[in-house]
Amino acid sequence: MSNNDRLQEDWNELAENVNEAVAQSVEQNMEASAAFMESWADAMEDSMPESDGMASAVEGYNGAYEVWMNAAEEMFERTADGAAGEDVSVDEFRDIWLQSANEAFKEVMGTSAFAAANGRLVSAMMDMQQQVDEIGEETLSEMGMPTAADLDEIGERLVELERRQHSVEAKLERILEAVE
Repeated sequence: MSNNDRLQEDWNELAENVNEAVAQSVEQNMEASAAFMESWADAMEDSMPESDGMASAVEGYNGAYEVWMNAAEEMFERTADGAAGEDVSVDEFRDIWLQSANEAFKEVMGTSAFAAANGRLVSAMMDMQQQVDEIGEETLSEMGMPTAADLDEIGERLVELERRQHSVEAKLERILEAVE
């Protein structure tokens, strides 16, 4: 077997290993994405709070509904004023809706049901991030590249070597001072 044939064989083996690692990484990413979407759907499905939280949720949604109804009433009144000849600017209509939207969102977002659903969503996102990190570590490892854990270990070893070096230097200085 010639040197070129051996190099070609090594190259083909390396390319095959990289392709397998990439394929496995894609599959794991798909599985993690599916798991995230499933847990997100579960969190949203389970977002209906217990009876105490349900009262808070209903109260918040009722408050938001009331805000929207007041905004609609105010818009109707300002439209009637404009039809009666009063000078009503378009900016006033925009401001009514923007202010109402802010108030309605505060009503809904201030409920324990919203907080619970949000908490479950954040938890699911953190779980997915951990899975993605693990997949990345596995992929790098399979490709023969250093992972974050490997780099952390190297850093710790370097710090320990520096600490030992300083200790040896200090002892050497004391010995040299004693000899002189």
